[in-house]
Amino acid sequence: MTLHALSPLDGRYEKETTPLRDFFSEFAYLRSRARLELDFLTALSKIGICPPPSLSLDNFTDEDALKIQEYEKTTRHDVKAIEYFLREKLPAELHQWLHFGLTSEDINNLAQALALRDSRDQVLLPALDNLLASLRGFAKRYRALPMLARTHGQPAVPTTLGKEIVVYLARLKTCREEIANHKFEAKLTGAVGNFNALHAAFPDVDWLAFSRDFIQSVGLEPNLVTTQILPYDNWLRYFHTLQLTNSILLGYAQDIWRYISDGWLRQKVVEGEVGSSTMPQKVNPIDFENAEGNLGVANALLTHFSQKLAVSRLQRDLSDSTVRRTFGAALGHTLLAWINITKGMSRVEADEEQIKSELNAHWEVVSEGAQTILRAAGRSDAYEALKSQTRGRQMDSTSYRVWVEALDVDEETRERLMSLSPESYLGVAVQIVDMVVNA
Repeated sequence: MTLHALSPLDGRYEKETTPLRDFFSEFAYLRSRARLELDFLTALSKIGICPPPSLSLDNFTDEDALKIQEYEKTTRHDVKAIEYFLREKLPAELHQWLHFGLTSEDINNLAQALALRDSRDQVLLPALDNLLASLRGFAKRYRALPMLARTHGQPAVPTTLGKEIVVYLARLKTCREEIANHKFEAKLTGAVGNFNALHAAFPDVDWLAFSRDFIQSVGLEPNLVTTQILPYDNWLRYFHTLQLTNSILLGYAQDIWRYISDGWLRQKVVEGEVGSSTMPQKVNPIDFENAEGNLGVANALLTHFSQKLAVSRLQRDLSDSTVRRTFGAALGHTLLAWINITKGMSRVEADEEQIKSELNAHWEVVSEGAQTILRAAGRSDAYEALKSQTRGRQMDSTSYRVWVEALDVDEETRERLMSLSPESYLGVAVQIVDMVVNA
């Protein structure tokens, strides 16, 4: 029951994270490894070593998984338990060829590489695409809405709301491409990576070619230079990209939270929802806060993967196996965060009046443009003149125009200065938005 689940991923957030169960649950891990053992038998049969197996595990059931776990109570070794389970279902002539010349990691790493690849393709990428679509639509809607930018938290030259969003969108699109194009490595090289057992039994077989062909047949990239374990560098590069994606989104969630806090973004009021147990007026940015928390937990796990899995004592110990069983947790928190940001974006809209009001209260932000126009007109002291007029001060349209009128400049320069305003001093912000959203 979800009420008694230890992890919120399997309890409170079961609905959102259930799609990952088909790749990272204990059931999925047992099913994948049992199927790979049969695939290996089939591959051996194709080079004439054994008869082909007629068994199919397309309908692997809970009862099958429980049977394997029953064996494991005695073996205390999950892969050996899978072997004993398969012996029950295969003819005796194939028993001696089950798991022939392999080490457990040959099967384990293949199963987990497939889980990482397939969960990416079927769950994570669709979720990320939904998130990117929400940002793209929001940026396009507010592509030309002038907004006060901030540097060091202080009022800075104007931008547009859409431009601020597409900076994140562009960064995330690069991450998305790297995630989608990643090729997952796997190994099938024996107990210490030298094919010792296979070569001893059948020295005339090209086991390097066999390994390469087998791994490629399941859509993975072969690594033929290993110890007992696959060097996890390839998987870690994938995790690094996920971690970067999450870090970018952490900044995004915090920025949206700030815009909501400042009243620049409004959240839609949903009938029946409650923002506080005591303050009935509140509409909290809970989707972005939930995302921020889950991004932090996900990245803590992804960081540990990088620290742990890049290091192995001599050939291996079981600590890496323990850590690898938490891949689903890291991806679950990642998925949950992505879903919540997407949900949150569907419930926010710009308070255009508030954004413009805040912008027009700070005419000093056009001083960058004013001093640049003056410099172009030959005033070498332009920066210093504007600094003395504006630094630490807030200007409105009247005080700005009074300053311009008092300047000793030609009429063309004065007209250019008068044409400046916080709402029009946007550079090519709109073009940049269009460039990103239409790419």
